[in-house]
Amino acid sequence: MKISDILTSDNVVIIKNSTSSKKQILMDMCHKLAQNMKIDALTMFDIIWERENLGSTAFGGGTALPHGRIPGLHEVKAIFYKLIDNSVDFDAADNQPVDLIFMMISPENSGADHLGALAQISKILKNQESCSEIRHAKNPNDIYRILTTI
Repeated sequence: MKISDILTSDNVVIIKNSTSSKKQILMDMCHKLAQNMKIDALTMFDIIWERENLGSTAFGGGTALPHGRIPGLHEVKAIFYKLIDNSVDFDAADNQPVDLIFMMISPENSGADHLGALAQISKILKNQESCSEIRHAKNPNDIYRILTTI
């Protein structure tokens, strides 16, 4: 599975001057992703938030990978947010706020696809060079290109 299989360029978003909390950012991401997929945003949020409460999905270094398995979903999908000017406290182990958030949802019974996509996204978010390129990118299309060519 490639990142381009789960992420569209429309689901790469740059947020400027956000004063939102982790909870609000995740809710916003769920609403945007649900809108494009015609699934219930609140159900998606509840599942993502429940997973987040088990332990932060922040990797450190300003990155996070919130994720969950959604009943009724038929394919793995993702959304990416880059926060500019205000990062968000994500309860990261390194106590650093997060500015790059790659949220992924999978079908409830997905096994290999879920784990494979998590591994690919993790590889990107743990790569300091990739994250630096994303942070310097000026628009969503450039970020999408970076995410899908790694």
